[in-house]
Order: sequence, then C-alpha cells, then structure tokens
Amino acid sequence: MEKRDYTRITCPMELTMHMIAGKWKLVILWHLAVDEVKRYGEIKKSIPNITHKVLSSQLKELEKDDLIIRKEYLQVPPKVEYCLSKKGKTLIPILNDIFKWGQKYL
Repeated sequence: MEKRDYTRITCPMELTMHMIAGKWKLVILWHLAVDEVKRYGEIKKSIPNITHKVLSSQLKELEKDDLIIRKEYLQVPPKVEYCLSKKGKTLIPILNDIFKWGQKYL
C-alpha cells in the first residue's frame, strides 16, 4: 500500500494530527492496543456507532501511515486481521493517558 506523503509538513504537531485525526482513529488504535489482533468484524462490534464506510476508510488511512498492519489470508471466506505496527505501538502510552483522562471525567 502506498504511504501518504508528508514531506511538506514541518511541524511535529501537524504531522501527528494528520496521522491520528479522524473521529474514530484513536478508538480503533485503542482497541488494537488492548486486544493486539482483531478481525474487521471484531473491530466493528467493538465500535458499534461507526459505519462500515468510515471504518474501512479509517483503517486504510492508518495502514497508509504505517500505524497498523493489515494481514490478509487467502481463504474462503476471506479473512483479514489488523494489528498495531511497530510505529503504532509507540502510541500506546499516549492512548493509555487519553483513556485515563476520559475515565476521570466520564
């Protein structure tokens, strides 16, 4: 999959926001951090308010930014699994802090 081009970005905060911006990206990353590997349907069940179109789009963007890995198995029925990449795993401490902050104010 072709990576997205961020060569014109010079601000670290802007780069980070481009990669994780999106209503559901942090939630998707969180579920993959907690469960390590999930199939598409499992992610969808974990986030019931997300549409299939948005989930598919967000997963593609996360994969293009090398934050997740998509592994496709050639079988019938088709099987696809998602997990955090090495780069994606570096976000786990940040995701934990965001989760704790949300717990405090929920």
